Order: sequence, then structure tokens, then C-alpha cells
Amino acid sequence: MSGQLFAHVLAFGRILRGLEIGAGPDRTIDLVHALDEVPIGSRRDFYHAARSLFVRRREEIPAFDRAFEVFWRKPAEGSTRLDLAAMGEKRRFRRPAFAPARETPPRASAGGEPPNDPNPQEPPLLQVTLTYSAREVLRHKDFAELTGEELDRVRALIRDLRWKAAPRPSRRHGPGGGRPVDLRRTLRRSLRHGGEILEWERRDRLTRPRRLVVLADISGSMERYTRLLLLFLHALARGLEGRIETFLFGTRLTRVTRELAGGDPDTALAAAARRAPDWSGGTRIGETIREFNFRWARRVLGGGAHVLLISDGWDLGEPELLGAEMARLQRSAHRVTWLNPLLGSPEYEPLARGIRAALPYVDDFLPVHNLASLEDLASRLARLPRERPARRQQRSRAAV
Repeated sequence: MSGQLFAHVLAFGRILRGLEIGAGPDRTIDLVHALDEVPIGSRRDFYHAARSLFVRRREEIPAFDRAFEVFWRKPAEGSTRLDLAAMGEKRRFRRPAFAPARETPPRASAGGEPPNDPNPQEPPLLQVTLTYSAREVLRHKDFAELTGEELDRVRALIRDLRWKAAPRPSRRHGPGGGRPVDLRRTLRRSLRHGGEILEWERRDRLTRPRRLVVLADISGSMERYTRLLLLFLHALARGLEGRIETFLFGTRLTRVTRELAGGDPDTALAAAARRAPDWSGGTRIGETIREFNFRWARRVLGGGAHVLLISDGWDLGEPELLGAEMARLQRSAHRVTWLNPLLGSPEYEPLARGIRAALPYVDDFLPVHNLASLEDLASRLARLPRERPARRQQRSRAAV
């Protein structure tokens, strides 16, 4: 079997696991061995071989048939890998609607009547053609569709992004225009006028940049985005100057804050890859968030930290555990933002069990699939409101 066909079989197994069909590694390996006996040129034989190995219940047949038809076909013009990755959720196919071209009214002659010639030979004085620049096209191109040259350009653009965390009120006070009176500064200034108090000095609460905590998914389903997202995390760590904690997770949780704090991006990414033992493996989001809540939350979520969770939502664990741990995480954090690369597809719907269990406890659900989405995230982090979301406050009052 060729290496390209083997990679396609592994990708097909990941698609089936996203559809909650039991396409584990053992069954995928069985299909690879079966292809030595089944002619790959016979689509019918290949279909029945894969179905007999992957499908275990009658209810899984329609989902398997749809996945097989979409995956093992010649790609249509304009299709992208992002649309295929979003097939784990319910997809709605629509035909694009085109508005009819508006007819240009004929120009009137000097006497006020339109000319008789329907095809005038006089060319227009000015013809304007609107085009996109190469950089603008690159900003909106999905990370999974980048070529090698485009990948290098996007990496340079990510390194040039400017990150700034929104300020939060500190417990310390300093000179300012607040209501509290700064008695010490008032008395000191009164010495200039022989002890007479001519003006009351005020003080106000100081501000500090809000801490950011990132939980990034490095499982096999996120493999197309992992390297660029880690480069984004490295640029984020340099821009926030240490006000960030970074964790990677697949089936376990790994802290890589020190590894991503290095100056050279390639060295930092290599160190982070060596640190994480479950790279491109399975995903158990609920268990890893539970480990974070009980082991790291008190250390890194102090002072109202903002949590960024980067994942496509494909989870092999129990959705009840994920929902309970997401609720605990939201109570501890100032705000929880879920970044999903599949959200960039217009046909994506969050209908998998794991993402449905987590969404009630997510304050912001945003895409992170191209450079434009990263720029939007940077502006959001700089304009983050000081107050917690309203539904968080209502839930807290109800609990009290």
C-alpha cells in the first residue's frame, strides 16, 4: 500500500470518530491489512470491507454512507479541507444565489432621445476593475489550505501581530482622579503653603494587564492547524511579556509555558513538541480540564484570568464530565473563550456531543482558521470588558 493511500485511510478513520462511529486504531489497521486482499479499484468491494469493520450498529449506516460518499470521491471545484473536517457536524448544502446583472440604461443624445445604435462604438472614459491584493487573499485563506510558500509568509505575518491584554483593576491604589482622598500627599503638598490645605489630592485603583491562560488541543484532528497555532501562542507569549500560561492537551495535560517563552520560534516549537507526549493522538477534553481544575486552577487563575480554549470539539470522553468541568472552569475564570477552527466553515453546526455539553459554559465561541480571525482575536483581547458576562453574574446570584 502506498503511503498516500495509508494517510487517506487514517484520515477517513478520524472522520468516522468525529461522527461517533467506532473507528478506533485497531479497526483502521484491520482495514489496512484487508486492502491487501480487497482490490482497491473496486469501489463496491472497498465499501463493504470498510463498512463491515467500522459499523457495529444499524443506526450508524446512514452516517457511514454519507461519510464514505463525501470522502472517497473526486473533490469538486472550490471544495476545501475545512468543509471536509466540518463533516463531523450536521452540514447543510445550499446553492449560491446570484443576483441578475443590472442593465445599463442607454445614454441620451443631445436632443434628449436615446441613440438608435444598440452597440455604440465609443469606449467608456474610465474603466475600474476591483481586485484583491495578495496579502488580502492570504489573510482570509484557511490555514489547512496553505502552500509551502504561503505558509512561510503567514508565519512572518503572525510574528508581526501586536498583542495587548485588556487592563484589570488592581488592589493597589495610586495617584489618580478617584473619590478616595490621598491624605499623605495632601499634607505633603500643604507644606508649600505654610500648612494650609488648598486642594485635596485624590487616589484611584491601579490597573494591570489581565492574565491569559491558554488550553490548546494537539490531537490528531487538529494536526492541520497545530503548528501555526503554536506559532500564534509563541507570538502571544512574547507580546504579553509573561502574562500568559500555556497548556497543551490530547489525552493528558502538559504545561509548556517555559518552552514557548524562548526567543527563537522554531526552537520554542521544537521544545514544546518534545514536552508533549500525546502529540497527534486522541482527545479527552473533559479529563484534561478536570486535571487543570484540580491541579493548576488555583495557581494560574488568580486575579481574574481570561481562559482561551483552542479545540475542534471532537472528544472521546464522556460529555457529562466535560459539561461539569467546563462549569467549574467558568466559575473560576473571568471569561472563557472557545476558539474552533471548524467554525470558519459556513456549513458548520456544533452538534457533536462534546461541544454541545461545553457550549452552555462558554462566553465567546469564535473561529481561529485564518489570519483574519487571529487579528480579530487580538482586537477582542485588547477591548475585553472589565465586568464578567451578565449570565455569569445571574448564575452567581442565583447560587448565593
